[in-house]
Amino acid sequence: MLHLPKTQIPIQEIPLQKNIKLFIKREDLIHPEISGNKYWKLFFNINKYVEKKVENPMMITFGGAFSNHISAVSALGKELGIKTLGIIRGDELSTKFLENPTLKFAFENEMELRFVTREDYRNKEKLAEDLTKEFPEALIIPEGGTNELAVKGIGQMLNDETKTFDYLCSAVGTGGTLAGISRFCEENQRVIGFKVVNDDSLENKILELSQRKNFELMDAHEGGYGKITDETVDFINQFFKNHQIPLEPIYTGKMMRKLLQLIDENYFPSGSKILAFHTGGLQGIAGANEMLRKQNRKLLLNNEK
Repeated sequence: MLHLPKTQIPIQEIPLQKNIKLFIKREDLIHPEISGNKYWKLFFNINKYVEKKVENPMMITFGGAFSNHISAVSALGKELGIKTLGIIRGDELSTKFLENPTLKFAFENEMELRFVTREDYRNKEKLAEDLTKEFPEALIIPEGGTNELAVKGIGQMLNDETKTFDYLCSAVGTGGTLAGISRFCEENQRVIGFKVVNDDSLENKILELSQRKNFELMDAHEGGYGKITDETVDFINQFFKNHQIPLEPIYTGKMMRKLLQLIDENYFPSGSKILAFHTGGLQGIAGANEMLRKQNRKLLLNNEK
């Protein structure tokens, strides 16, 4: 089973030359391989499943080539001795997945990888239906880990310390993390989600999971999910030099860059106290650098965890 962390997750201040206080909650430090929001999204899902005492336990989930979720589920399966199956988007990866740091890590954690065409992957309801028939006792976790129990788990990221902030900020991929923050935060707090995907359906999805309209969404995808600009690479490298906090370029790097832009533009009232959640995913730095290297572009500093 997953357990509540024995030590408190640190909240680190990012000094600003303004009458605004900015802090970052280092959820990336919760576990070396099941980090950040992935730990909390899986927390109640896996604990409830383990309690069933299934004879042949198995976890099945979905993800792309550099998925933090695939990486985390494979690590969790190895830690708990539970078989794992990853349904991977892109059948072209089947012969070269060991060249991919994320998929190689999952494979080394004994996750079985099943590669499907991008067209088949889009119909995940059909895939899940077929997998349920094939593995009736398995725990099937949606892409990104977002479901009702995941939202409940994200509530564990909030505590007495987080109650003192005016704004709570998170990157948004599938919406589960922001929904959890939105659902469990204080009445007086505002929640801001930084979308790293160009998906207009996210607001309704988050509202359905959260049941509270206390959040707003900002575009931070910079041209699409997985797109990495030289400006974002420069920002992440400078941020690491200044604060010794590693960020990755898909979620946290884009969130912090956009958040600091909003602060510079005086978006927040003077005296505001802002908390950003570091949702982990640092395993993605290696894969991002491999892609950048092939494109003969600047690399992210070697700050992988």
